[in-house]
Amino acid sequence: MNLRQLQQAKAAALDAAKAIQTAAGDRLLSAEEKTAFDGHLSTAEAREADIQSTLRLQAAERSTPGIEVGQNLAEKKPWENLTAQLKAVREAAVTHGRATDPRLYAATGANESVDAEGGFLIAPEYSTEIWQRIYDEGNVFKRCFGQPMSSNRLVLPAVDEDARTDGSRFGGIQSFWEAEAGTFTGSKPKFRRMELIVHKLTALIYGTDELVEDAPAWTSYCNNVVPQELLFKLEDAIYNGPGAGMPLGFMNSAALITVTKYNSESGKIISANDVFNMWAQRWGSDLVWFVNQDVESQLWNLTRGSGTAVELLYTGPGERGNNNKYGVMFGCPVLPVEYAATLGTPGDIVLANMSQYCLASRGETRMDTSIHVAFLTGEQAFRWQVRHDGQPFWKKPLTPKNGSVTRSPFIALATRS
Repeated sequence: MNLRQLQQAKAAALDAAKAIQTAAGDRLLSAEEKTAFDGHLSTAEAREADIQSTLRLQAAERSTPGIEVGQNLAEKKPWENLTAQLKAVREAAVTHGRATDPRLYAATGANESVDAEGGFLIAPEYSTEIWQRIYDEGNVFKRCFGQPMSSNRLVLPAVDEDARTDGSRFGGIQSFWEAEAGTFTGSKPKFRRMELIVHKLTALIYGTDELVEDAPAWTSYCNNVVPQELLFKLEDAIYNGPGAGMPLGFMNSAALITVTKYNSESGKIISANDVFNMWAQRWGSDLVWFVNQDVESQLWNLTRGSGTAVELLYTGPGERGNNNKYGVMFGCPVLPVEYAATLGTPGDIVLANMSQYCLASRGETRMDTSIHVAFLTGEQAFRWQVRHDGQPFWKKPLTPKNGSVTRSPFIALATRS
């Protein structure tokens, strides 16, 4: 190995040893940890010995004897000619620094590659920002019907309509064709009520006075990501919530239709017939597909028709006029969400009309701080809270006027195996 590789190997061994010590914290190392720790230190010491040997060799090569009369100075040139030097430089470039010619790395004076020869003088630079991943959240929340609340409990009157047959439309309003001077036939509507009681979603974080004062990036990070965590938990409840102590998710609602898998397919496959059958039981037009990201790879292969008339059902981003960042199927966006169930289980692909989900909110997200909770340990408490409840407007699927296939704004595909 050349000098740079030796230095990198030493640093890697020291980092590995330090990681073991950090993981142990205040406790003593176990026998296995002690063996690994000593092994990394031995490796670092061996590479240090190699580094010193390499440095001595480079120093010996640089200390040439005095020039004698009649000595051929051409023999002391590092390379025979410019072509040889450029060839060595090219080798170093194409091998990303793994070239073995030591003449490329032997500094004749102070440098930053060797700590003792100047590397110690180079101060590292630290960013004041905390790097974090960016997640695409809010696709469920922003599509719900928003219902503000001024109290902790809201009662909503609703039409009791479960079918579109005569005598059931609009809760029981019915019209009749009557003869002249005939007696009018009466009807009356039927109503029900929905009740929403907000539940509190919270987050609590402690930070020492010193950290809050000396590391503003920590406070900024918490203020940024905690609302994202609250949003994630809320959207998960809208999708999967049991309704006890939190919103009722549409996957647990009696309004959900679970479409049986098309019987000619086997395995955890989503077929074109499956999405056709889901589409056939939709209600409304403001629809969206929610999918587990593992589902997307199967959507690319869905087609209808045959021969020269075959047509793809799914249009990916940037394809065939779709300029959105999401795919499209039947003209509706296909949105990968983390709340969708694993492939092959109900909820991995859902066709939903989120305007039929009522999300009640009692005020905005609230953030408070206190120095009193952990006053004796010099810590500050940061807490966030928001109050929500939610449930579908529908209490059950809707029976159409003609036919027995029900309709719903929430449709999932049954288990496949």
